[in-house]
Amino acid sequence: MLVFEVLLGLLAASVALALVARRLHTPLAVVLVIGGMTLALVPGLPTIELDPQLALVMFLPPLLQASAYRTDWPAFRFNLRPILLLALGAVVFTTAAVAVTTKLLLPDLPWAAAVALGAIVAPPDAVAATSVLKDFRIPKRLVTVLEGESLLNDASALVLYRFAVTATMAGGISFGEASLSFVLAAAGGAALGYGVGRVAMWIFARLEDTLLDILVTFLAGFAAYIAAEQVHVSGVLAAVTCGLVLGQQQHAAFTARTRLESGAVWSFVEFVLTALVFILIGLQLRDILARLEQYDPWQLTSLGLAVSAALIASRFIWLFPATWLPRVLSPRLRERDPMPPWSHVTVLSWAGMRGVVSLAAALALPAEFPGRDIILFLAFCAILATLVLQGTTLGPLIRRLGVSEPQDEPANPAVTPEAITARSEATVAAMDAVAEKLNDPEQAAAADDLLRDLRVRAKQADQMRRDAETGSQRDATRLGLRLTAVEAARAKLLAEHKDELDTEAMAALIAELDLEEQQIRVAMGER
Repeated sequence: MLVFEVLLGLLAASVALALVARRLHTPLAVVLVIGGMTLALVPGLPTIELDPQLALVMFLPPLLQASAYRTDWPAFRFNLRPILLLALGAVVFTTAAVAVTTKLLLPDLPWAAAVALGAIVAPPDAVAATSVLKDFRIPKRLVTVLEGESLLNDASALVLYRFAVTATMAGGISFGEASLSFVLAAAGGAALGYGVGRVAMWIFARLEDTLLDILVTFLAGFAAYIAAEQVHVSGVLAAVTCGLVLGQQQHAAFTARTRLESGAVWSFVEFVLTALVFILIGLQLRDILARLEQYDPWQLTSLGLAVSAALIASRFIWLFPATWLPRVLSPRLRERDPMPPWSHVTVLSWAGMRGVVSLAAALALPAEFPGRDIILFLAFCAILATLVLQGTTLGPLIRRLGVSEPQDEPANPAVTPEAITARSEATVAAMDAVAEKLNDPEQAAAADDLLRDLRVRAKQADQMRRDAETGSQRDATRLGLRLTAVEAARAKLLAEHKDELDTEAMAALIAELDLEEQQIRVAMGER
């Protein structure tokens, strides 16, 4: 009963903290972590022990799968080179930089233990990146690279982590064995995730039930992750690959109702899990400090600052040469993919927030692991420093460097010139399909009525194109008027017909208006 009450309390706290974050215009992840730390220091509150294995399996699969589900696959493939430079190269470089710094400051700590700390804090977190970046309008390519990196870097970091833990506990492990383990874990995880995704698509084709479809989307991610971990391959890559398969096949396998309702369900689940993740991170502060009473506070502060500084600086040191050198050495690459502005590289370097994976990996260290308590403390400092320092200053940095999208660029992707053209062509295709039925006596009258509606839609698409070309606000005004009309119709139904219609009929009419309102709000660029 206590666990359930604590969970309800944390959810209530997440609502209050989300309102605070909105009022302060601060990234939600930052406010949640600080709120969790504050709750951890309140006397009398029960201690919440976060089981690392449970944390990984509860939070990671659905959050990674959701990010992969929304991934723009063509953009991901186009940016695969910079994504891998970060997901593999930056992880290895950061691990080495943090390990060297830690070894210099703590000479008694074994090298393998120092490498374990580096691997723990090396991967920026997918949840943290999404939570912080969603409030800013930065170029799509930067978002693609950051989200793509955060989808893949956990796998490389966790392989390094297991290698370091095994080397520490067993006394050594060969480089060849570690390399083979990495390749097998990555390939096996991707293959298993793809297989689970295809099986899920086969199931969807036979269910034809929205609620069951949504349930299977959740089960697929957990199944891919757990199965991969059971056979000792990358559960992270399995969940990501499964999410990519579902995302690419959603339009062929899901009904319109399933897509609409699953979007609402997944948005709710993502918020709940994200809120719990960051509050639980903050709540670990009390236990961490309690196990370090033998250390001098100034020494702990110095260690935390030094490791966090090395972590942040290593990303800059890796990213600038990794961005520029390949283009300097390869004219073909420079021609195909020109040198990005230094401001873009700076934003990529500063957007390296850590989160739940780092904390769970630190907590999962064996009890007898050398320096476990100090490693856990340093990992917490790294998470706190990157979330609070980088998370709160990323927005001002983006604005200062002028990296945000121009204000005159459409905020809504549905009203870009390409989208408007696609909408117009889709409407023409619909008109052609209906026009073929005019020769059928049984369908001619209905086809003629529908054609009139489609012609109106085609005129609206042409008007949107003209508005986009001239910069007119007419389309926004028209959408606003349509929204006003929908709200008036709903108010009329509820005020004057609530007692005349039965519940089922009223629900059907309100659902029609709700769907139309949602379509209008999407067209207006709202979420």
